[in-house]
Amino acid sequence: MTDRVFVIGGGAMGLSVAIELARLGMSVVLSDRGQQDGGSSWAGAGILSTLPPWIYAEKISRLALAGMRAWPSWAEEIEQSANISPEFWTCGMKVLQEKDPQVAMEWSRMHKLVAETESGNIWLPAVSQVRNPRLLAAMKETALALDTRILPNCTVTGFKTENGRIVFAQTTEGEHPADFFVLATGAWSGLPLGNVLPVPNVRPMRGQMLLYPPGSHTLDHIVLHDGFYLVPRRDGHLLAGSTIEDSGFEAVTTPEALGTLHKKACQLLPSLKNHDPVKSWAGLRPGSPDNLPVIDQHPDFENLWIHTGHFRYGVTMAPASSRLLAELMTGTTPFLDPSPYSWQAALERRWQVAAAC
Repeated sequence: MTDRVFVIGGGAMGLSVAIELARLGMSVVLSDRGQQDGGSSWAGAGILSTLPPWIYAEKISRLALAGMRAWPSWAEEIEQSANISPEFWTCGMKVLQEKDPQVAMEWSRMHKLVAETESGNIWLPAVSQVRNPRLLAAMKETALALDTRILPNCTVTGFKTENGRIVFAQTTEGEHPADFFVLATGAWSGLPLGNVLPVPNVRPMRGQMLLYPPGSHTLDHIVLHDGFYLVPRRDGHLLAGSTIEDSGFEAVTTPEALGTLHKKACQLLPSLKNHDPVKSWAGLRPGSPDNLPVIDQHPDFENLWIHTGHFRYGVTMAPASSRLLAELMTGTTPFLDPSPYSWQAALERRWQVAAAC
């Protein structure tokens, strides 16, 4: 008998695990609230790397690097299945004025990440990017091609439970029974959902972005300086971002933040002084202490699984993270140690500052 899975959340985390489980032959239904303009999957820059890689703990790097290495084949499979390009592009990333180039180079050597140094800058030619809105469209079409049923504008309001198991999800579109349930609700994962305890230490962290028009620059690679980045797109647009703000569920832009982003962009690329941004937006990341996600079984329900809290690196980690969750759900030996991403580990972590990155 085919296992039935009900996935809650239509962003990158929900779609990636829906695809992974459908490829394993499971019957998948995904509920999508249809409010992507507030989520990080739609709003992010699509840089497939941590920023920069060498400043993070090994337990973050393992999952991020696994995702980075899986992305070329993953992007190709998604594009072929969906006939939509996610605009995967290995454009490289230059980290400007790195404070300790020797540490960066040694970390890169140890992790087999190609790196070059010149005048205190670090060049990472293997870093890639995707264009988030197009990626989500391609992932959705891939899920549909795998016979996933997607419920648009469908909000889960609670669950019917019996003897430590969830029997069905209660939604605005009726009741949906399943054998397994996956919670992938992003920045909203830290809120209670009916009688299900919220994911510990996950809260929304706002990021604001600017978009510059074609003709405003000649940049052909990502630039990173002191946490601020510029990301050129294939069609000539240029992204500048991003803020990290502990501002609750307010997915709105502010004049002060946009002014600061524009100032930083002009400092890195003086040609932008002659061009106004053509668009700005804000998204809510699923913030978590130390950027560590929760990829685990819920402690109260044996058939409820968690896939959230990836903070800034959900898209980067998506291929590896969804694989890990699928392995845990099916009892397969996981390809890496899952303990850093457990519910218990999330309980023990603490926020050190309001806007940790």
